[in-house]
Amino acid sequence: MSLFQPLPNHEVTSRDKILDLSQPHIMGILNVTPDSFSDGGQFNAIASALAHAEDMIAAGATIIDIGGESTRPNAAAVSTDEEVQRVIPVVKAIRQQLGKIGSDIWLSIDTSNPIVMQAAFEAGADIWNDVRALKREGAAAMAAKLDIPVMLMHMRGEPTTMSSLAQYDDVIKDVCAELTARIDEVTSLGVKREKIIIDPGFGFAKNYEHHCALLSQLERLQTLGLPIMFGISRKRFLAEVLNKSGVEAVATTQAIERDAVGTAAGLFALQQGASIIRTHNVAMMEQAVALWQQLSAYNQS
Repeated sequence: MSLFQPLPNHEVTSRDKILDLSQPHIMGILNVTPDSFSDGGQFNAIASALAHAEDMIAAGATIIDIGGESTRPNAAAVSTDEEVQRVIPVVKAIRQQLGKIGSDIWLSIDTSNPIVMQAAFEAGADIWNDVRALKREGAAAMAAKLDIPVMLMHMRGEPTTMSSLAQYDDVIKDVCAELTARIDEVTSLGVKREKIIIDPGFGFAKNYEHHCALLSQLERLQTLGLPIMFGISRKRFLAEVLNKSGVEAVATTQAIERDAVGTAAGLFALQQGASIIRTHNVAMMEQAVALWQQLSAYNQS
């Protein structure tokens, strides 16, 4: 396949907004939690969260993904009230205090809780990003009621059990089949197919070999005919890649030190049809996307 073929011609709508997914979009991660694996505690005050959102928008993010519950392995459960208290003030602050950019930016909520999502939607959120693919009680019905774009991620089990379920005959084929089954289930419950974005779930119920297969054959997910979101930023697989490089200087890394390899992975995903790249380091990803877009335009002229 060409390195610079156009992205699939997809779009999603939320209220009166249209997100053109035939162009790449960068989703900036905004964790308003005390315990996320990479940046827990850095942005769980409204002022710091707002400043970080503004910085990411200035750096090129077109979507801000706000999460109030960590999904790292063995993370502590968060009550509905606590998650609402973490997320909703940040949504309101972005919409009310950042002027036109706060009105125009797409806000995604990283939650599996339908009550949290309803409150976030009422506060101004646009997209539901659910690592559990609407499996919580009432989630699919809520997504249908709100009629908003939903990101359905592939995962087996829960974050506490997923590692033991990382067994596949053909990881690409199995992920496609399991996502297809989930899509069929949620659409039977009223979620519109044209509102769905798929996420292959890097970092969830997959090991090193599975990640290698997924990242090198991500284009096979295009057979589902839906837009793809790619999120691998700072995850353990990237640490494993660096450790296996044989270069001592990068063999042992903290999460924040994996942005360069994560950006490279984002480019591999982009060239295979992923429309949305979810990242902690928006500025670095924006530079890579700019290069890809300009080379794409050059090769199509």
